[in-house]
Amino acid sequence: MTIGELCKRVVVTIHRDATAEDAARMMRASHIGNVVVVDSSDTRKPVGIITDRDIAVEVVAQGLSPGATTVESVMSAPVVSLREEDSFIEALDKMSARGVRRAPVLDRDGHLKGLVSVDDLVPLLARELAKIGALIRHGQAAEMRKTRNAFTDEFTG
Repeated sequence: MTIGELCKRVVVTIHRDATAEDAARMMRASHIGNVVVVDSSDTRKPVGIITDRDIAVEVVAQGLSPGATTVESVMSAPVVSLREEDSFIEALDKMSARGVRRAPVLDRDGHLKGLVSVDDLVPLLARELAKIGALIRHGQAAEMRKTRNAFTDEFTG
């Protein structure tokens, strides 16, 4: 399964010149915790990401005015991005190598096509681990049947 199949396709974006207050209002209105920062609405090429935590820690806790602080000054950049054709494992590798919980998904031309977060990947990982667990249990049951049959044959034969 590719990241293009897993990602959320509706992504809220904001321009780097907008304020932290604008970003916070967008997050509240959309019930989300992050906004992808783009260079322009025409190209939708991600240049960063701003989270609710960035606003709390880098703006509010520093005593800055959210209405006067630009998104660009507190966003995380450069942004770790994924390609639509990246596999689940490639995405995990890229995200864990940089310690990020979310990443924009881009098409071949570098345009924003979606967003994936660790929260999106955990259910898939859980399903795959459950399959491995079932395989292990199946193998153990088969081994026990063999042992039981060998024991029965030895003492009944």
